[in-house]
Amino acid sequence: MIASSAAFATSGPVAKALLATGWTPTTLVTARVGIAGLVLLGPAIVASRGRWGVVRAEWRLIVGVALTGVAGCQIAYFNAVTHLQVSVALLIEYLGIVLVVLWLWLRTGRVPHRATVGGVALAVLGLVLVLDVSGASSPDLVGVLWASSSAIGLAAYFVIIARAHADLPSVTLAALGMLLGAALMGALGLAGLLPWGSAGEPIVLAGRQVPWWWGVLSLSLIAAAFAYLLGAIGARRLGSTVASVVGLTEVLFAVFLAWALLDELPGAAQLVGGALVVAGVAAVRWGERADVGPVGDFPAPGGLA
Repeated sequence: MIASSAAFATSGPVAKALLATGWTPTTLVTARVGIAGLVLLGPAIVASRGRWGVVRAEWRLIVGVALTGVAGCQIAYFNAVTHLQVSVALLIEYLGIVLVVLWLWLRTGRVPHRATVGGVALAVLGLVLVLDVSGASSPDLVGVLWASSSAIGLAAYFVIIARAHADLPSVTLAALGMLLGAALMGALGLAGLLPWGSAGEPIVLAGRQVPWWWGVLSLSLIAAAFAYLLGAIGARRLGSTVASVVGLTEVLFAVFLAWALLDELPGAAQLVGGALVVAGVAAVRWGERADVGPVGDFPAPGGLA
């Protein structure tokens, strides 16, 4: 599970390096999820044997995943990292889990577990420190809005997958959601409705030039397909509660990788804020599990992002 988190965490730095050369978020996400979806299609077909009726019955849910977790969340996150540090964008996106709790609290009137309420308070306090609103430089408002949009996409994704049929394999949902999302974004991009463009320039990571195609394959194979399969195996062995908390180490890996590859390092207050956000999200997850909450067992699109 830790290896899965580390693999997911490579997406932000690599994507930011590609975007800096002229790739658009739409093109990059389309290439990433299209390749990853094709790689996962084989395991999805194997996992779906005898369950194709369930897959057909859940077509609306698959479309919802394609629109939220695949398209909306990832495009918003990749736009966010062009304006914010990778770790800051990811921390804001992870607050989508808190949005799920607040939405269900308002919708059902059910008072959350004490740990959930405390976790929300910690996460909000951490967000204030992460944004460093009282620091020397104000946070980039455009980046914050994009990152907040990715958090909303993450929240919508969790609400949707919470309704998934128990017999629908998660790898099938991921593969079909990715392929459908790639098809939709590709069609909109080629039609001129979304920004579309790529570049053949080398990318710069850790001060060294790397071929652009290596970056795209890294995003698709390491940060998506490989990371997802490892995460699914880890969740099965550890259980959803432990796996979901261990999965938060993605933020720690993202901080380290952004520092090593892009020379991005948050300030001291932001690091403290990041720790509070991670602790708060962990408390929210624990509280929702204890209270039989709705947060699903599927990997977060922060990972898919």
